[in-house]
Amino acid sequence: MKTTIEEIDGKYVATLVGEMDTPSAVKAEEVLKPLYNSNGKDVIIDCTGLEYIASSGLRILLSILKGAKSTGSKVVLRGVNDDIKNVFKLTGFITLFEFE
Repeated sequence: MKTTIEEIDGKYVATLVGEMDTPSAVKAEEVLKPLYNSNGKDVIIDCTGLEYIASSGLRILLSILKGAKSTGSKVVLRGVNDDIKNVFKLTGFITLFEFE
Protein backbone atom coordinates (compact mmCIF):
# COMPACT_ATOMS: atom_id res chain seq x y z
CA MET A 1 0.00 0.00 0.00
CA LYS A 2 1.30 3.41 -0.96
CA THR A 3 -0.11 6.52 0.71
CA THR A 4 0.87 10.12 -0.05
CA ILE A 5 -0.40 13.61 0.78
CA GLU A 6 0.14 16.76 -1.26
CA GLU A 7 -1.23 20.26 -1.02
CA ILE A 8 -2.65 21.33 -4.39
CA ASP A 9 -4.57 24.58 -4.99
CA GLY A 10 -5.22 25.06 -1.26
CA LYS A 11 -6.57 21.55 -0.77
CA TYR A 12 -5.03 18.43 0.67
CA VAL A 13 -4.93 15.57 -1.80
CA ALA A 14 -4.27 12.12 -0.36
CA THR A 15 -3.59 9.28 -2.79
CA LEU A 16 -4.21 5.66 -1.81
CA VAL A 17 -2.77 2.88 -3.97
CA GLY A 18 -3.00 -0.85 -3.29
CA GLU A 19 -4.86 -2.79 -0.63
CA MET A 20 -5.70 -1.14 2.69
CA ASP A 21 -5.92 -4.26 4.80
CA THR A 22 -5.46 -4.07 8.56
CA PRO A 23 -1.61 -4.15 8.61
CA SER A 24 -1.26 -1.59 5.82
CA ALA A 25 -3.96 0.61 7.40
CA VAL A 26 -1.71 1.04 10.44
CA LYS A 27 1.06 2.40 8.21
CA ALA A 28 -1.38 4.48 6.13
CA GLU A 29 -2.78 6.06 9.29
CA GLU A 30 0.66 7.41 10.19
CA VAL A 31 0.82 9.16 6.81
CA LEU A 32 -2.80 10.34 6.90
CA LYS A 33 -2.89 11.44 10.55
CA PRO A 34 -2.17 15.12 9.66
CA LEU A 35 -5.51 15.15 7.80
CA TYR A 36 -7.35 14.57 11.10
CA ASN A 37 -6.92 18.35 11.49
CA SER A 38 -7.20 19.83 8.00
CA ASN A 39 -7.12 23.41 9.30
CA GLY A 40 -10.12 24.48 7.24
CA LYS A 41 -8.78 23.08 3.97
CA ASP A 42 -10.85 20.66 1.93
CA VAL A 43 -9.54 17.11 1.59
CA ILE A 44 -9.64 15.02 -1.56
CA ILE A 45 -8.86 11.33 -1.16
CA ASP A 46 -7.92 9.83 -4.50
CA CYS A 47 -8.96 6.18 -4.42
CA THR A 48 -8.36 5.50 -8.13
CA GLY A 49 -5.60 3.02 -7.27
CA LEU A 50 -7.25 1.60 -4.14
CA GLU A 51 -8.10 -2.08 -4.66
CA TYR A 52 -9.43 -3.10 -1.22
CA ILE A 53 -10.35 -1.46 2.08
CA ALA A 54 -10.76 -3.16 5.47
CA SER A 55 -12.81 -1.82 8.35
CA SER A 56 -9.66 -0.29 9.83
CA GLY A 57 -9.30 1.76 6.64
CA LEU A 58 -12.91 2.90 6.88
CA ARG A 59 -12.23 4.03 10.45
CA ILE A 60 -9.31 6.17 9.22
CA LEU A 61 -11.46 7.80 6.54
CA LEU A 62 -14.19 8.46 9.10
CA SER A 63 -11.66 10.11 11.43
CA ILE A 64 -10.50 12.36 8.59
CA LEU A 65 -14.13 13.26 7.84
CA LYS A 66 -14.89 14.10 11.48
CA GLY A 67 -11.81 16.31 11.74
CA ALA A 68 -12.59 18.11 8.49
CA LYS A 69 -16.22 18.76 9.38
CA SER A 70 -15.20 20.23 12.74
CA THR A 71 -13.28 22.96 10.87
CA GLY A 72 -15.87 23.52 8.14
CA SER A 73 -14.01 21.55 5.49
CA LYS A 74 -15.33 18.84 3.25
CA VAL A 75 -13.93 15.46 2.27
CA VAL A 76 -14.36 14.12 -1.25
CA LEU A 77 -13.55 10.56 -2.28
CA ARG A 78 -12.40 10.46 -5.89
CA GLY A 79 -12.21 7.49 -8.24
CA VAL A 80 -13.76 4.89 -5.94
CA ASN A 81 -14.27 1.60 -7.81
CA ASP A 82 -17.57 -0.29 -7.66
CA ASP A 83 -16.32 -2.96 -5.22
CA ILE A 84 -15.16 -0.40 -2.68
CA LYS A 85 -18.26 1.73 -3.21
CA ASN A 86 -20.28 -1.40 -2.37
CA VAL A 87 -18.41 -1.65 0.96
CA PHE A 88 -19.46 1.94 1.67
CA LYS A 89 -23.07 1.02 0.83
CA LEU A 90 -23.04 -2.08 3.05
CA THR A 91 -21.64 -0.15 6.02
CA GLY A 92 -23.89 2.86 5.58
CA PHE A 93 -20.87 5.12 4.99
CA ILE A 94 -22.16 5.93 1.48
CA THR A 95 -24.34 8.69 2.96
CA LEU A 96 -21.50 10.21 4.99
CA PHE A 97 -19.05 10.89 2.18
CA GLU A 98 -19.15 12.89 -1.02
CA PHE A 99 -17.99 10.98 -4.12
CA GLU A 100 -16.72 12.20 -7.47
